[in-house]
Amino acid sequence: MRLRIAGALMITALCGGAVPARGQTVPVAAGIVTGADANAANTDITVIGRTPLDSIDADRAQVAASAWVLNGARIDRDKVADLTGSLLAHIPSASVNNAEGNPFQPDILFRGFTASPVEGTNQGLAVYLNGARFNQPFGDTVNWDLIPSLAIARIDVEGANPVFGLNALGGSVSVKLKDGFSYQGGDFTTYGGSYGRGAGLLQYGRRDGDWAVYAAGQILHESGWRQTSQSDLYGFYGDVGVRRDWGELHVNMLADSNALGNPGATPEQALAVSRSAIFTAPNVVWNKALQFGLPGSFDLAPGLSLHTTISYANLTQRLTNGVTTEVAACGDGSGLLCNGDGSVVTGRGGVAMPDFLHGGRYSGLGLQGTNSNAYGASAELIDKTPFWGHDNHGVVGLSLDGGRVGFDGQQKIGGLTADRFFIGPGITQDQPDAGIAPTKLTTTNQYWGVFATDLFTLVPGLTLNVSGRLNVAVIDLRDQIGTGLNGHHRFSSFNPGAGLAYALGPNTQVYASYAQANRAPTPVELSCANPTQPCQLPNFFIGDPNLAQVVARTFEIGLRGDVRGGSTLKAGWGIDAYRTNDRNDIIYVASLVPGLDYFRNAGGTRRQGFEAHVNASAGPVHATLGYALTDATFRSALTLASPLNPGADAQGYIYVRPGNRLPGIARNRVVATVDWDVTHRLLVGAAMTAASNQVLFGDEANLTKPLAGYFVLNLNASYRVSDRVSVFGLLTNITDTKYNTYGTFGPVADVGWADITPSGTLISTRDVSPAPPLGAYGGVRVSF
Repeated sequence: MRLRIAGALMITALCGGAVPARGQTVPVAAGIVTGADANAANTDITVIGRTPLDSIDADRAQVAASAWVLNGARIDRDKVADLTGSLLAHIPSASVNNAEGNPFQPDILFRGFTASPVEGTNQGLAVYLNGARFNQPFGDTVNWDLIPSLAIARIDVEGANPVFGLNALGGSVSVKLKDGFSYQGGDFTTYGGSYGRGAGLLQYGRRDGDWAVYAAGQILHESGWRQTSQSDLYGFYGDVGVRRDWGELHVNMLADSNALGNPGATPEQALAVSRSAIFTAPNVVWNKALQFGLPGSFDLAPGLSLHTTISYANLTQRLTNGVTTEVAACGDGSGLLCNGDGSVVTGRGGVAMPDFLHGGRYSGLGLQGTNSNAYGASAELIDKTPFWGHDNHGVVGLSLDGGRVGFDGQQKIGGLTADRFFIGPGITQDQPDAGIAPTKLTTTNQYWGVFATDLFTLVPGLTLNVSGRLNVAVIDLRDQIGTGLNGHHRFSSFNPGAGLAYALGPNTQVYASYAQANRAPTPVELSCANPTQPCQLPNFFIGDPNLAQVVARTFEIGLRGDVRGGSTLKAGWGIDAYRTNDRNDIIYVASLVPGLDYFRNAGGTRRQGFEAHVNASAGPVHATLGYALTDATFRSALTLASPLNPGADAQGYIYVRPGNRLPGIARNRVVATVDWDVTHRLLVGAAMTAASNQVLFGDEANLTKPLAGYFVLNLNASYRVSDRVSVFGLLTNITDTKYNTYGTFGPVADVGWADITPSGTLISTRDVSPAPPLGAYGGVRVSF
């Protein structure tokens, strides 16, 4: 099922014409500036935002943790702005499980923890947008498609830090969008290429005295390389800001309307015949979002300031999901439909459902609607005055994040075409004892946080980092049809953190730290946590048993440094080791009822690993290289149902032992990039990613062959025709490697495969999500 991300040191960044905002700097790695932009600034500053509001701009040398900073130009490295691609290209501990099969809706992992758009995923990363919590209130999901990559000014990715609140088990991702103070000028980009992709992107920023405005918009269409994978994205972001002697205040708005085709996982046997094949259809997600923000910073006295933000977001999501079903004619002469266990299928009001296809093959269609209203407010008081003659940066803050969500879902029974598409209109199935019934649910969340953090210089070169946060989560569920989903839940946890950073020399630091974080079970998980009443996520929920909250404790040590050689050679390096122990991790597992699953606490799990990274710039050549070892394992013995796993016992159970690998996490990963300014007009580059194998979901006992590792190489080039016009090209997966990013098991016997094999049947239950083949794209950018 289903990145504040930590790394060994700062990422090399191209400033791309950005002007530092008041009180801020443009972060680059070890003073290295890459690319061939006429507006590039050679800024040698390495600062890290240590809270969601960036109220402390800490010198990297003072921070007792690894951290990565990517600015907008690094995200736009190959002229096709891509948040996901830039994280994967530069951070070795970052990876993707593309369970949905859509490039704009990935599951992004860091150090084995996930931020995913899919309800029911174990969400272990806290994500912030302009200082406001971006994890959705219903399932803590992260809809990456709603963030306009073009408008990103900076991404801070960091390991475990209690200040970032709920979900920061493995780390946090803080995305800052541009404004008219940090970006001035404009450009229009249009590009297109493989699989019917065509896009237009426009941004413009202007400052006039104390006032500044910024606006960005995008339109993108892609037909997709697999069936049912068409996507259409429309997005706008705007910001108006004022900067005076008293401080700075902004009003911003984000609006999106996206339709995303999600072909999902498909049997390996089918993909061996056609890489574009799908399991069942249709599978489409519609996201309509509107978000407002009011961030501000206020100077109260010398060394004393207040940072605040207020936010509101509405997300309307509709999902159409073709699913398998074991419904068939009863075969007893009654003319009725029966489930796989022989029980009669019932519709609304408990009425027995007739065999309306008269022996034809049936399928299911899940229809889900979510209307989410999220709000948030936070304030941080910052004191940078010395304490007892020592440098000191302290923050005290509080936050409230809340939400009210309306959810409805139903499943229709209809026909099935030869290529496995649902035929409607269908009849609504209403059978609570089978885990499928119309559902209408309202949930409310309130997440309170009180926190403090401090950077205190004990002696020159030795800095103490201390932090702590109290999280309180209150979750209420109200069933709008009956009472089966009613529930009230309250969770709380105080999470401490501490660390030391010491300068071994002018360009080398060593550090060590400890951090604790927690996450509360989500309304989705609380509504489907009964093994005797499993559900068919994401469509239906059954009961409301309690789950324990997840608590993670992280120990980290590292060494980092910078190297300078003459006027042209610059390099940065770092190594880092960590161990995160989770208590009461929540996993989504199969039940013995085919197609139905539930959530449960999984005892202890552990993510531990090693990261190494080096980047260098020598004249016109700029390169990065990184390696990550991620050892993610269960630490408790578990008995899990996985009836579709060929390694399960006769009753459909698998037996997890301590030391078994967690699914979906590659143990080894290598990333590298090279950019060469051939001339002041021509830039060529390459990006490489290699990953080792990963365990399939549903094989937590590690009984079957894992998903194979892969190697992928991308090439890019751009040519500056004039000071205002550039042309560019991009080749992705140039070796046309056939690899997969996600694996599980599926009920292949429930549908026909006549379009795949002459027999119309498949044997293997292994399902995987294939990655895109070779792609070619080209475009033009005009600056003004």
